Amino acid sequence: MKIQKTNAARLLDREKIAYTLVPYQVDEEHLDAIHVAGQLGEDISMVFKTLVLKGDRTGHFVCVIPGDKEVDLKMAAKASGNKSCNLIHMKELLPTTGYIRGGCSPIGMKKQFPTYIHESCLELEKMYVSAGLRGLQICIAPADLIRMVKATTCTLF
Repeated sequence: MKIQKTNAARLLDREKIAYTLVPYQVDEEHLDAIHVAGQLGEDISMVFKTLVLKGDRTGHFVCVIPGDKEVDLKMAAKASGNKSCNLIHMKELLPTTGYIRGGCSPIGMKKQFPTYIHESCLELEKMYVSAGLRGLQICIAPADLIRMVKATTCTLF
C-alpha cells in the first residue's frame, strides 16, 4: 500500500530530517492516542498528542504530551508566559492550524506557533506524532522534532 506523503512529511524532507511514516487503522469512535498506541503496538509513553491552547497574553500555542496524560493548564500557562490558558474549541482547530481532531501534527501548521513538548520525550529514542491526517503517524527522534518545530521542553502535567 502506497502511503500518501503529508505536508508535515514534505517539510521534514525539505529539512533533511529522518522519520518514518507509520499508518494505522482509524476508528472514528476512538481518535485518542491510547487507541493509536494500541494500533501501532507501541507503549503509550511514546505516542504523543498535539494540543492547541490559547493564552491570555501570547495567543495560540501548542503542547505536545504523551497520549495518556492531560495537560495541566497552570503549568502550560507558566511555560508559555501566560497567566491563564485554555484548550481551543474543536471548531477553531481547522481554521487555526489547518488540521482536524485526530490528525493534528505539530509540524506544518498554518502558522508557526510557540511549541512546548513534555520533557519525557528526552528519555526516548523515538516518538510518534500525527503526520497531519487520521491514520498516519510520524516516528521521529525527539531531538529532530524539537529542532523542526523550534520547541521548548518542559513539564506540562
